[in-house]
Amino acid sequence: MFKKTLACTIALAAMLAAGSAMADTKDKKIALSNNYAGNSWRQAMLKSWDKVTKPAVEAGIVAAADPFTTSENQVTEQAAQIQNLILQGYNAIVINAASPDALNGVVKQACDAGIVVVSFDGIVTEPCAWRIAVDFKAMGASEVEYLAKKMPEGGNLLEIRGLAGVFVDDEISKGINETVAKYPQFKIVGSVHGDWAQEVAQKAVAGILPSLPEVKAVVTQGGDGYGAAQAFAAAGRPTPLIIMGNRQDELQWWKEQKDANKYETMSVSIAPGVSTLAFWVAQMILDGKEVPKDLTVPFLRIDQDNLEASLATTEKGGVANVEYTAEDAAKVVAGK
Repeated sequence: MFKKTLACTIALAAMLAAGSAMADTKDKKIALSNNYAGNSWRQAMLKSWDKVTKPAVEAGIVAAADPFTTSENQVTEQAAQIQNLILQGYNAIVINAASPDALNGVVKQACDAGIVVVSFDGIVTEPCAWRIAVDFKAMGASEVEYLAKKMPEGGNLLEIRGLAGVFVDDEISKGINETVAKYPQFKIVGSVHGDWAQEVAQKAVAGILPSLPEVKAVVTQGGDGYGAAQAFAAAGRPTPLIIMGNRQDELQWWKEQKDANKYETMSVSIAPGVSTLAFWVAQMILDGKEVPKDLTVPFLRIDQDNLEASLATTEKGGVANVEYTAEDAAKVVAGK
């Protein structure tokens, strides 16, 4: 108990010294409103939140940092959840949103009540809120640019999308399709929604494969690469080049294929630990710091030469990740 208390005290002292976490927020309560937890990325995101926020609460940086997840990916359910958080007196609400605009009404209610709203990953467009995101369109484009270099002869592509109607899914798909239009040697011959979950992706790909011609590559959004590989194997079809999404099972499969037959691909996703950046940004705003309304963080990419190193630091069943400290958040806010 003494060691734990000492560690928290040291952590708090270090943050105070850095000017990133002041005593002004010691009585402030922050809530996480999450719309979905049905895949490994979301589970890792919630785990990162707990890993970073619990010590912050114990150290007295904030009074609470409570996570709440809706049972279904439904806008109405998340709106009701946020209304409850307003009534419960939270000073800031960090949101991973089911829709970029359908929650704007309740977000505006929170802002009007003096509550700081910080959205991340699934961001909201209400002007009073802050937004933290990667350039998802650029992330999708990077997949096709990689294929253009790797497969200059082109070929047929299968697109696996994420959760329908979610900002992230729309933006990644735009990046993929707009970049495919620049390279006429490629053609998207099929598109399915995998919901960023291996089992869903495997079933969706298995369902469409019988109707497809030869597929040279699969462009994805994360949480779907291993499922796609399993579907192609079960159908007895040649394994295409599948873009991966930083999940441990994908990276493990990739390494096995690399060792067996020199299989090459790349992997890209937003780090689940972006939730911790959103926490620190909310804390900074509550502390009176000036923070731009829109913050962009880089996506996390894994290539052939750093596959083993990335896999070694990714826990079984998890996702390659980066978690943020208060100092990291200050650098992002400063544009460094």
